[in-house]
Amino acid sequence: MPTLTTDDAVKLYYEETGAGTPIVFVHEFAGDHRSWEPQVRYFARRYRCITYSARGYLPSDVPASVEQYSQERWREDIRCVLDALALPAAHIVGLSMGAFATLHFGMRYCAKGAPARALSLTLAGCGSGAHPSVHHQHQAESRNLADAIERQGMEHAAATYGHGPARVQFKDKDPRGFAEFARQLAEHSAMGSANTMRGYQARRPSLYDLTADIAAIDVPVLVMTGDEDGPCLQPSLMLKATIPDASLVVLPKSGHAINLEEPALFNQLLDDFLHQVESGRSRGAKPARQ
Repeated sequence: MPTLTTDDAVKLYYEETGAGTPIVFVHEFAGDHRSWEPQVRYFARRYRCITYSARGYLPSDVPASVEQYSQERWREDIRCVLDALALPAAHIVGLSMGAFATLHFGMRYCAKGAPARALSLTLAGCGSGAHPSVHHQHQAESRNLADAIERQGMEHAAATYGHGPARVQFKDKDPRGFAEFARQLAEHSAMGSANTMRGYQARRPSLYDLTADIAAIDVPVLVMTGDEDGPCLQPSLMLKATIPDASLVVLPKSGHAINLEEPALFNQLLDDFLHQVESGRSRGAKPARQ
């Protein structure tokens, strides 16, 4: 079983498929390395696809201390994946919690004036709890969810959190795919998921407090969101307006897990973006901001 070791001695399980320019996929809270299967099957025809399970997600290590879970740690784990696989840079694609980590990776390692560790960044479903009007509420809800997971386990979390208002779209469109998603969510470590909620989600800063750092990102960025993923709509518009070289795509009649809910459209949009980046045509003149 292939693993790599982070700089704080946590073993992360990873998988590699295909050859070519590398793409690193960073999963959401309710996912793991398996969540990117529709993308790996598509992109491995031309790219070196790398997926991994974050700390707290089996078969990776599940640290017992909540202090080993944080926004900064998820950011640095992306770097550790690149370092362990001797990748100077890669396309980084993140969904939800993974998109937050990808964005923070961009702020730290793709800022103007420094060699970029990413060829591009894709931020899908990024922004839940980020808006100032809901930020503190989201932190409290994350702590409550962590408590519930510890008391009731992952099967209950899959049957409740996993059926939230931005996920029922997936269930309605693809019952078989949704059943697989829910089954995999129920298999997660309760301790790892609770620690992730308490240590990462409940403590991450509001993106609206970080706009100066976000504006310094100097690589092409694709922002993607579903139009029925309410918590991510305004933050996605903010990211589009703030990042100098950002494109925004809104998927119609779609919720949160857009890579699974609309895999063909997601892959088409991402594929076109990557071709634009690699051809050097992604950067274009932007109108002056008012």
